[in-house]
Amino acid sequence: MKNTSIRPLGLFLITHLIAAVAFCQDVDNLKLKNYRPVSIYKIPQTLVEKAKYPVVDFHTHDYPKTDAGVDEWVNTMNKAGIAKSMILSYSTGAAFDSVVAKYARYKDRFDIWCGFDYTGYGTPGWEKHAIAELERCYRKGAKGVGELGDKGLGEFYSKPVAGYGLHIDDPQMKPLLEKCGKLHMPVSIHVAEDAWMYLPADSANDGLTNAATWKVDMTPPGILNHDQLVASLEHAVRDNPQTTFIACHLANCCSDLSMLASLLDKYPNLFADIAARYGELAPVPRYTKAFMEKYADRLVYGTDMGTAKEMYHITFRILETADEHFYQRDYFNYHWPLQGLALSDAALKKIYSGNAGKIMRK
Repeated sequence: MKNTSIRPLGLFLITHLIAAVAFCQDVDNLKLKNYRPVSIYKIPQTLVEKAKYPVVDFHTHDYPKTDAGVDEWVNTMNKAGIAKSMILSYSTGAAFDSVVAKYARYKDRFDIWCGFDYTGYGTPGWEKHAIAELERCYRKGAKGVGELGDKGLGEFYSKPVAGYGLHIDDPQMKPLLEKCGKLHMPVSIHVAEDAWMYLPADSANDGLTNAATWKVDMTPPGILNHDQLVASLEHAVRDNPQTTFIACHLANCCSDLSMLASLLDKYPNLFADIAARYGELAPVPRYTKAFMEKYADRLVYGTDMGTAKEMYHITFRILETADEHFYQRDYFNYHWPLQGLALSDAALKKIYSGNAGKIMRK
């Protein structure tokens, strides 16, 4: 951990001059998408290059295109203290097999998760084929299922066939979810999106710097809204108590963590990853820290933001330090200032890797 609060004056001036030339506009003509605040506070800034404790990353994907890319990722993981990464491949069939082969040289560093094969869904008996493929992937080395994904129109992440119209609590899904429980394969699922994506992209939208581009189109017939999608997750977790579920991105309840807290209180087979939601959590550090300390037994680390070393560094800074009022647009794209959570050692150990042991032994 490095304290970089004292910088060479020349570097400081050059950095801020570049920022000023690139982004500063007359306020009367400034577009919000070009708003790039630079902190005026001369306060400690901490670079955390390696996690305080070994980490299991529960939310990555098949990013590298070559064997050399895999090698480079492992080198970055070594430097950052990432003991293992879960590759959420979405895939089945030959595509899944190819992912397994790509990472075979590093079996102790990567666990590969498969998808569901929705071929023929909606026709009688299609689940038998899907279960057979799930079992084949399991024998091939799949450690879990995911990332499943439903943003309102149904399960669309899995490859090669999307399951549009199928929500996680659809009765057709139950045989697959039950089989996951019997095989001790946790299910990682993304439901809904963040609250600002459902709000009008106007001056009252707190996430407008993102909402102007990223939004949920609620016009298609039958589309489920945020709360309905969270409810569908609850139904599946409730009805499949022997199956372990991991709600990706804190079930997209960052603006109201009490929703997720309620589910965690009721269902011991539910966990949640914190992947790609650091920018949503860090602006409210006291509330977030209280939540994460209370539910440290049920949260797991995740990234979902690529393989760059700087990506890991910013997650560690937010989780481990008490740094205040800093910005990170490269990964989060918000105008919000971020704050460190300064989680306790006990919570960090559980979130970083302790809970991974519990989940993968279930």
